[in-house]
Amino acid sequence: MGFRQTIILPLSIPRKKEVFGITKHINACALDNRQTEEINLNDPYTVPYRGIYAVCDAKNEYAEIIEHSNCYSGAAWSLYHYAKAPLILKARSTGNMIRYFMKTGTSKLELKPSVAAAGIESVIVQGDEVEITYAGLGGGGVGATRCRAFADGVLRYRISESGGERCAKGTIVVPRRDRVLIGIDDTDSKDVGATWTLTHNIARELDCQEAVYLSHALVQLFPVPEKTQNCMSTVLEFGCVDENAKLRLVSSFKKALEKYSASKETGLVVLSDFYAKGLYSYSNRCRTKRVSKEDTLRCAEENNVEVLLSGNGVIGALASLPWFGRPEESIIPGTEIKPMSMEKTS
Repeated sequence: MGFRQTIILPLSIPRKKEVFGITKHINACALDNRQTEEINLNDPYTVPYRGIYAVCDAKNEYAEIIEHSNCYSGAAWSLYHYAKAPLILKARSTGNMIRYFMKTGTSKLELKPSVAAAGIESVIVQGDEVEITYAGLGGGGVGATRCRAFADGVLRYRISESGGERCAKGTIVVPRRDRVLIGIDDTDSKDVGATWTLTHNIARELDCQEAVYLSHALVQLFPVPEKTQNCMSTVLEFGCVDENAKLRLVSSFKKALEKYSASKETGLVVLSDFYAKGLYSYSNRCRTKRVSKEDTLRCAEENNVEVLLSGNGVIGALASLPWFGRPEESIIPGTEIKPMSMEKTS
């Protein structure tokens, strides 16, 4: 392990320009003779996913299967092939997470080598659990079975033999989750802080199997005079297994935000909703012109949004909510958020 070096500055700092640097010593792990001669792999043909999560709408008609990958190239291969499955309406990547927005139910896959070599065959919601069945050819079959079965958070699984020329099938059972969105703005001051860093660090600390941290997006707002500098808010996305998990998450998040915020105008809002589509029009307005706090609070009430901290930052906090999972779009000034298509897209 390396070590931290502490630098103590003198009380009297000279006026001449000086550059202070910190040198971090990294101990490289040199390969010994045994390691260079032989490598022993316990399971050479399995790369388990970090996690697989199923977020469902209130009626369990739609689900978003979110897969957190340990090998992005393999996940990118899945994205290309899985997008062709009948149940999947839209597929996209956000960093090393692949997101499949889809209908629930069962379909028939027509697997073809190199063209449509793997896919999701069914997504069945049963109470507080979701059963997902995958199928694939060759290496795609390994991904459909062992790689997904051994992901963190999988409750149970059934898998067939896979690899080589086989057509393989695997079923995993994961907790059913509700989407919980947390919007935050104005935690910094003219001298210190950054909302995006503070919120990410809190979210990482609260990340757990009951309330998994799924995404973080920065949202560019209309630059009002009260802004600190760049006028951006933040939305965090969590997948919670039940109401108790949500309550614990929100309570802990609020306490941490109050502890570390450097502003008296912090805004904090929470919404449990699959789409957040009722806030599209409001959010688009906040990105193109000034919006009053009165309009914000009225909009929050109309859309069942909980306002936990009501400083002026509540305006941007509410505007951030519909941009969950869209970090590449949300940072572009003036970009309109558009409704999620309920039809299959290529």
